[in-house]
Amino acid sequence: MPAIVIDDPLGISCVFSDGSRASFSFAGTPCPGLVRDLLTGLVELIHPHGAVDKAGSVNHFTQAIRNMAKTLAAQGFTGRARHLRRAQLVEYWLGTSSPWEACTRRMLLAFHTLTGELGPKVSELAQGRAYNPQPYRRPLPPYSETEWARLSTACRRIVDEAFGQHRQALADAARGHDPDLHGWTQPNLRWLVARVGPVNADGFAQHLGYPTPRVRRLGGLYEATTALFPHMDVVIAYRLLFGVYSGIVPDGIDDLFVEDIDWAGDTTVLLRYVKGRTATESLTLPRRAVRLLEQWLSHSSLLRSFADGDIRRQLWLGLARPGHSTMFAGAPDRNVTLRWIVRHDVAGDDGKPLKLHRSRIRTTHQSMRDKNGWAGRNRATIDPNHSPQVEGDNYLSATTAAQRRAVEAIVEDAQHDLLRRAQPPVVISQADTVELVRDYPQLVGALRLDDEVITELVGGQRDVFVAACADQLSGLHGPKGAPCPARPWVCLLCPLAVFAPRHTVNLLRLKAFFTRQWQTMPAAQFMAVFGPYSQRIGQILDRFDPAVLATAAAHVTGRDNELPLRPEESTQ
Repeated sequence: MPAIVIDDPLGISCVFSDGSRASFSFAGTPCPGLVRDLLTGLVELIHPHGAVDKAGSVNHFTQAIRNMAKTLAAQGFTGRARHLRRAQLVEYWLGTSSPWEACTRRMLLAFHTLTGELGPKVSELAQGRAYNPQPYRRPLPPYSETEWARLSTACRRIVDEAFGQHRQALADAARGHDPDLHGWTQPNLRWLVARVGPVNADGFAQHLGYPTPRVRRLGGLYEATTALFPHMDVVIAYRLLFGVYSGIVPDGIDDLFVEDIDWAGDTTVLLRYVKGRTATESLTLPRRAVRLLEQWLSHSSLLRSFADGDIRRQLWLGLARPGHSTMFAGAPDRNVTLRWIVRHDVAGDDGKPLKLHRSRIRTTHQSMRDKNGWAGRNRATIDPNHSPQVEGDNYLSATTAAQRRAVEAIVEDAQHDLLRRAQPPVVISQADTVELVRDYPQLVGALRLDDEVITELVGGQRDVFVAACADQLSGLHGPKGAPCPARPWVCLLCPLAVFAPRHTVNLLRLKAFFTRQWQTMPAAQFMAVFGPYSQRIGQILDRFDPAVLATAAAHVTGRDNELPLRPEESTQ
């Protein structure tokens, strides 16, 4: 198992999704029975059972275990988790910190889910609200469009200039010769550097058999090495731009290996990466990210050929400094990245150096992507750093029975609404009771309509505006027993509505109203408010005889006073 409880000495051993390991010992900790039960719950929280997937995260839980065990032992407690009493937990959680309360609650709940050994009052308390709620942490907002443009432009400029110099250096090296025989020229020097690799002046002098001062005096080694091999400055630009184009989480970009790139054709890449808080994920890269990745692999291929086996596997490989021989792989230091921002004059909207948070790059990527698609314009999430699926799985999941029943009721209402919208409209071509009973027996049966109600529907006694309503007091769109408060267009999708030829004038007036609203409202807003109704009204009118529609159209003037509108709904 990825995480197991060890009894001698008492502790826990973990293997995480990235292959790293960690062990924590509780030898000498009081209340060993309680500690073991909490560790059993902790195992259920660690990947793949839960979301905990880093040694640092497990360490927070182990500190909470030690704190709880010592605190309860000082009060004379010596039992296991099943011996805990509600009053003991209330006293402990009221006196401890917010993180330790959160950790111990989660472990007790996981232990109870696995074993069911907690008492009913204790489990109910553990499921309730925290006494020390977690402080609200404001999520990082996306960068503004101007800041995003400055960062992207700076990175693009750096990588293009560096790659252009690299290609020129390779072309020079291809036509160069041994500088010891053909002269100390730039092409010849680059020819030799491409074969020797990134070495300093001492190593280069040793290879040629020259004194080091002579190599330095002749010069050109710094320029040749800088052009042929990517250095820290260029690698940072590539990494940031790759995040801009792909939207991968920062820790996933940091730990990429060359073998994580799965080419599925010439223009498609399936990239596997490890997200620290979850596990291994995969992403089909956007086209721009694929082209950038191709460029980087070409740019770093010469340097990679001189790297050792373990370093060679790292995707982000470069020289620690321009013109030097020391290689580095992986993520650069945060301070190095901040100095990069200052050096390349990437400013924020306040005129100061841009505060670079790579998590904000992912947030901004998603924000910009959502603005470019239809689905994104209607997207609303609690935290812009999360996708709708993540928020639905983690933040909108019900935790108590009452909450689950409420959520299920909302889902059922939504499903019923979808089913109602999918049903065809009830349209009778003639004011004929027999036609209604013959063609819509399911409506008559579902609404339990008697002969008197059917006659009133057909005869016009139950007319509203665009239809005849089978039951205005049904409570479908308002309080049950009170007249329906719905606007005229809501009847178009209502299962209680019956449309007859006498309604065609008002239907055409409503259609003209939709046309005027379309001309005055943004398309997205119109579709959100009137879209389903404007589509349904066309389906209804198509069911009537063209001669009936032509006669009715003569009574439509296309003005708001033809409809029962509120002042805010006026279009004129």
